[in-house]
Amino acid sequence: MAVIFIFIDGVGLGEKDSSNPFFENRYESFEILTDGYFNKDAKPVQQKDHLYKAIDANLGVEGLPQSGTGQTALFTGRNAAKEIGKHFGPFPHSGIKPFLKKESVFHGVKEMGKKPYFMNAYPPIFFEHAQKRNRWSCTTLMTKSVDLKLNSTEDVLNESALTAEIVQNAWREKLGIDIPKITPTEAANRLLNVVPDYDLVLYEYYLTDKAGHNQSPEDAERVLKPLDEFLLQIIKEKRSSDTLVITSDHGNLEDLSTKTHTRNKVPLFILGENGSVFNNVNSLTDIKEKIIQVLTYDS
Repeated sequence: MAVIFIFIDGVGLGEKDSSNPFFENRYESFEILTDGYFNKDAKPVQQKDHLYKAIDANLGVEGLPQSGTGQTALFTGRNAAKEIGKHFGPFPHSGIKPFLKKESVFHGVKEMGKKPYFMNAYPPIFFEHAQKRNRWSCTTLMTKSVDLKLNSTEDVLNESALTAEIVQNAWREKLGIDIPKITPTEAANRLLNVVPDYDLVLYEYYLTDKAGHNQSPEDAERVLKPLDEFLLQIIKEKRSSDTLVITSDHGNLEDLSTKTHTRNKVPLFILGENGSVFNNVNSLTDIKEKIIQVLTYDS
């Protein structure tokens, strides 16, 4: 039994209009996960092994939610925005880094004697810049803080890691790194092949947030199509004993009429026989505790 945690950056629940790419196009995975259309009017789903609900990403703080505080809340259970009195991002504020360094879901999993794994890989240029500035994202900081190595080109070639865009084009075309192109289905199978070796596997997809800032329907389609195929394969092929958790840190892509983030609620999707554990989740700060709770069932 394991938890598969797919974090999709910058996806909230939008209106039924042309500014929302989830309304303009059909994405089968999101329709399966919501039991219908994916927008503000989608009704909650609460079945034995399938949960969908809208959860709060504003955290009781004025202004537009940001990735640094939102992701810290998601991964640590601490209301990072309230702690520093504002939303902050894209990187974690110095006042909330200690939460990621000492209280993350990865720490909780390791304290149980279990094994977390961060599926994302990073190219050499990332390590050069991050180490020079000592500037790490929420996910990379919490991974480093539990003494897990960050995946690199070698791990992509070994098929034990995925690049940020799922299909591995950008590393080859923009960075000149010799890695093969793969389909979203092959990428999903790669993740599923890793899952039996770990108790929590996290994959981060941040291109959705970038597309939202670009306000481009074409960019939205370009990043959502492979994500849709990737999620569909995981939904169809994951083990029945595994719990799939999918959520976001703030709204953005669902409203292309603005280049900023939104104060919309974000989706929480759960598939798995222990999904009822998440029934009472209301905000980003509730997720970490529930993932730990699911994993206690296998202790």
